[in-house]
Amino acid sequence: MEKIHVVCVPYPTQSHISAMMKLAKILHFRGFHITFVNTEFNHQRLLNSRGPDSLTGLPDFRFEIIPDGLPPPPNPNASQDFVALSISIQKNGLEPFRNLIYKLNNNKCSNVPPVSFIVSDSFMSFTLQAAKEFGIPEMLYCPISFCAFACFLHFPYLIQRGLVPLKDDSCFTNGYLDTLIDWIPGMKDIRFRDLPSFVQTTDPNAPFLHASMIEMGRTYDATALIFNTFDALEMEVLDAFKSQLSLPSIYAVGPLQLLLNQIPQSESLSLGSNLWKEDTQCLNWLDSKEPNSVVYVNFGSITVMTAQQLVEFAWGLANSKHNLLWTIRPDLVVGDSEILPPEFIEEIKGRGLLTSWCPQEDVLNHSSIAGFLTHCGWNSTLESLSSGVPIICWPFVGDQQTNCRYSCHHWGVGMEIDSNVKRDEVERVVRELMEGEKGKNMKKRAMEWKKKAEEATSAGGSSSADMDKIVNEILVRKITDQ
Repeated sequence: MEKIHVVCVPYPTQSHISAMMKLAKILHFRGFHITFVNTEFNHQRLLNSRGPDSLTGLPDFRFEIIPDGLPPPPNPNASQDFVALSISIQKNGLEPFRNLIYKLNNNKCSNVPPVSFIVSDSFMSFTLQAAKEFGIPEMLYCPISFCAFACFLHFPYLIQRGLVPLKDDSCFTNGYLDTLIDWIPGMKDIRFRDLPSFVQTTDPNAPFLHASMIEMGRTYDATALIFNTFDALEMEVLDAFKSQLSLPSIYAVGPLQLLLNQIPQSESLSLGSNLWKEDTQCLNWLDSKEPNSVVYVNFGSITVMTAQQLVEFAWGLANSKHNLLWTIRPDLVVGDSEILPPEFIEEIKGRGLLTSWCPQEDVLNHSSIAGFLTHCGWNSTLESLSSGVPIICWPFVGDQQTNCRYSCHHWGVGMEIDSNVKRDEVERVVRELMEGEKGKNMKKRAMEWKKKAEEATSAGGSSSADMDKIVNEILVRKITDQ
């Protein structure tokens, strides 16, 4: 019997590619033929980081490429500007994707089964137009927290109520950002500052504000929405939105990594998605450290900071006197290579390790890790919860503000550092995490969430059941179409 062909289209940043790859591997294990679509730029980055044969794929797990519409950046290994990327893809993505689907469906050009289903990142929603033209059903995969999705969905209402755009720059300092937003279904204790950061603008034509509203508005056209979360974690807001008949079916299937861990060893598990070369030596270094003795620091794939902020973090971490594993991307500092004082390197000798990229899930699951200083991207937040590791939050952009608020005030696993970072505050918060009563309580809560995540992804758990529903929906639609 011919396999059902599913095309997976991630948004072209590291975290979104990684999240979609996990879902694609699970679908592949469940018997589907997979085509995974990267942009030309990221395809080349993956080849650079993983080797020339890394994207050869398998007979039933193939890779294809489409352009992103941007000129090549000067640094081929740096992250692209995600605002420019989003606008370019929204404008230029449809035609190349349409051509790709035509090629895959044309037996003369392709020796794969015709495309039966599309699973696209919710920020690549132009794919819905192509799906409609070809008569192919499509689910959207939203690799953000459901709480953040709920906020994004209500951006138009913020504008209608006159809350956005901000009147002027005084709104950033006069307490306006603490305005309570108490009318999003299922969400409590959310201030304006906790909404995805794109609403913090005085520009009525802010590009990403409008780009994100276009993307979110299209979610109603999908056959279903998939989230890398689990019912127990976001129950109130999930329940509130599942009862809204206007939305497509909502499937919470996270943490995907825990579902992936249950798959027997297979060829697809070796397919990687890291745009940077991973340093696995850091795991050997962690082996040499005592249990619960290391602070892990990683600000994700797109966060940038000033050289001064980097130095403040460095000395705050060094002055805490705790062991330190710090991932510092080559493009972490704005307009400059990262420069750390030699005195800092000397200070952390023997108890600190700096690396450019590491296998994060392996690190977080290592017994020596006690806490995680993070930007609160959704992948990092969920991976931390799945590993039972409490977090120190320094949100940068987008949904990270919402994830930070929930981590600190609803899930009880986090503490926040002010955006205007100072070394004394970094030292104090790290010491509180590692030595204080609050840190112990956060660790306890993190372990409770780890257990609930494991329950959700075990046989009969909520996420496991929702993954079965996704597979069945694809199968049923294929049978119906025949």
